[in-house]
Amino acid sequence: MASIRSALLMSLAALATARDIPANVQDFYNNVKAKGECSNKLASNFHSMDRDDGSFSYCGDHIADSSVVYLQGKAGNFVNMDIDCDGIQNGPANDGRCGSSSDTQSQTSFQDTVKGYGTGQKDLDAFIHPYVVFGNDGSKPNWPKFDPQSVGIQPLSVMAVVCNNKLIYGIWGDTNGDDGKEAMVGEASISVATACFGSANINGNSGHDVNDVLYIAFTGDEAVPGKSANWKAKSYDEFAASINDLGDKLIQRLGSNGNNPPASSSSAAPSSTGKPTSTSKPTSTSKPTSTSSGFTTSVTRATSSSTSAPTTTTTDVSSAPATTAPATTAPASTGGQGCPAPPASTVSVPPPASTSTPAAPVDGNCSWKGHCEGATCRSGNDCSDDLVCKSGRCARY
Repeated sequence: MASIRSALLMSLAALATARDIPANVQDFYNNVKAKGECSNKLASNFHSMDRDDGSFSYCGDHIADSSVVYLQGKAGNFVNMDIDCDGIQNGPANDGRCGSSSDTQSQTSFQDTVKGYGTGQKDLDAFIHPYVVFGNDGSKPNWPKFDPQSVGIQPLSVMAVVCNNKLIYGIWGDTNGDDGKEAMVGEASISVATACFGSANINGNSGHDVNDVLYIAFTGDEAVPGKSANWKAKSYDEFAASINDLGDKLIQRLGSNGNNPPASSSSAAPSSTGKPTSTSKPTSTSKPTSTSSGFTTSVTRATSSSTSAPTTTTTDVSSAPATTAPATTAPASTGGQGCPAPPASTVSVPPPASTSTPAAPVDGNCSWKGHCEGATCRSGNDCSDDLVCKSGRCARY
């Protein structure tokens, strides 16, 4: 009876931490799905389920414009969610549901990294830490492999999981091994699955078999919460709360059309509402067990830090017609933190007189391109700066 009560409480807490999918993330999901399959396949021939066609890939279609990598198959399929129970066993949040797992291991791939934070936490706990199994390693001949660190994804970095019409933030916490017959993808800790689908049908041997889960990994050191995360948390809810702000910042990389990122970024943290402040811009049914990774930790980064946004991505003045951008009203600097202002125009042309109030621009003068006044929204978190969501549109309060 106690274990049932514990499972119910964990399910309620996890569902409370889950959130509606922001409009730009939903657009990204829809556009990637509509494309059918990715074109820049970083590694292929993986399986989402036993004995499927092995058509699943690690995709780099948006590694250049949004600094993200995701998993996808063919015909618009993403991947499923099998359950991982590796790491600390019999921890404070254990409700017994991992007892049915036949392939649980007592450690995760980045156990030493967790220890290195000096919090006293010895490893990840599948019931507390929402980790994703990402990357594939192995020594068998012709075994498909992919090392996320080769493209700049860092161990224990924050990931986004779109599942069951929810957005969940997790961390890259484990890797897939080669102890099965096929190289598998689509697996996460039991706390992720519970946050997505509840606890009723989720256990160590029962996950979610539909290929509709999108796992998004973010490149760069800025995606790593490090010591700021609550690694010693006693519940999923406690840990998830400690990475939410970073997750909110990272998803701003995803453009509202699913193809292009918002305006270039600075290193400023997001506001308490989960959206950028006016002074900072967003940054441009069983599987083999996961094993400790042999991946190297010294790699060439595939993406630049958010604190060094190139000036060529912030030339707002050059993209506007000359007759509508008076030089005398340009701000002192529009290039983000540490970037010089664009050169002032030598011709000053006053704006034409207007006899009526124009419609609010979707990409107007705000810090989050695509989320300005007049843009479509589901909630205030989809709107830039101090804008609110009114009747499906971003508007001033």
